[in-house]
Amino acid sequence: MLKGKNAIVTGSTSGIGLAIAHSLAAEGCNIMLNGFADKAAISALVAELTKTYSIRVDYSPADMSKPNDIADMVSMCDRVLGSTDILVNNAGIQFTAPVDKFPTDKWDSIIAINLSAAFHAIKAALPGMQKRNYGRIVNIASVHGLVASVNKAAYVAAKHGLVGLTKVVAIENGEYNITCNAICPGWVHTPLVQKQIEDNAKKAGISEDEATRQMLDKQAMKRFNKPEQIGGLAVFLCSDTAATMTGSPVIIDGGWTAE
Repeated sequence: MLKGKNAIVTGSTSGIGLAIAHSLAAEGCNIMLNGFADKAAISALVAELTKTYSIRVDYSPADMSKPNDIADMVSMCDRVLGSTDILVNNAGIQFTAPVDKFPTDKWDSIIAINLSAAFHAIKAALPGMQKRNYGRIVNIASVHGLVASVNKAAYVAAKHGLVGLTKVVAIENGEYNITCNAICPGWVHTPLVQKQIEDNAKKAGISEDEATRQMLDKQAMKRFNKPEQIGGLAVFLCSDTAATMTGSPVIIDGGWTAE
C-alpha cells in the first residue's frame, strides 16, 4: 500500500530502526538508511533490502547531532530517491545517572540526538511534503515520553519533548495532508536495552536474568516488545487507514502506563 513511496529511517542499521526499514520495504517503500556501522555491514544491508524487496535503497552517513548533516540527508533522499514522503525519526542514545550526578556532555548529547535531530529532520522535510500535499512523519518516542523513571532525566526530557513536537507539527500541517504521530513503546529488546540490562546487573550485583525480571516488572505483560511490532505499527501510521490520525502518542507498552 506504500509502493513507490520514499522513506528516511534514522538510526536504521540495527534494532527498532532496522525493523521499521524492513517493514516499510515490505510494503514497497524505497528506503534511505542512516546509522553507524562499518562500510561492509552497510553495503550488505543495502544489498539485502534491495534484493529481498525489489526496491531502491541508499544510505546516508549523517551524524544526527549535526543539523547540517541532517539537512543534507533529506536533500540526498530527494535527489537520489526523488522525494521524502515518509520520515521516521528513530535515532536515539541513552545514559543513566541521578540528576545531581548527570554529566553535562551526556545531557547535551541525548537532547541533541533524541530530540533536536527530529526537529531538524522535520524542518528539512516539511517544505517538500507541503509542496506535494503529502507526508507521513513518525517519531519513535517512548513510554518515557509519558511517564518518568529515575536516573533518566535527559532521556525522559527528550522523549516528553518529542511527544510535544509531534503535536505541534501535526496541528500546523493538517491542511497539507501531512500526519505526524509518535510511537511510545515500553521495553523493546534492542542492543540499547541489552546494555541497560548488563549495566543494571553489574551495578546491583545480580544476574542478567534477575535484572531483566526487575525491568519487566513495570509492564503487566512481562515480556519485551519485538522490534518487528514497532515496524508494523509504523507501517499502519503511514497507511491510508491512519490518514486522519495525527498528533497522537501511540502506546505499545505491555500495560506499563495503564496502572
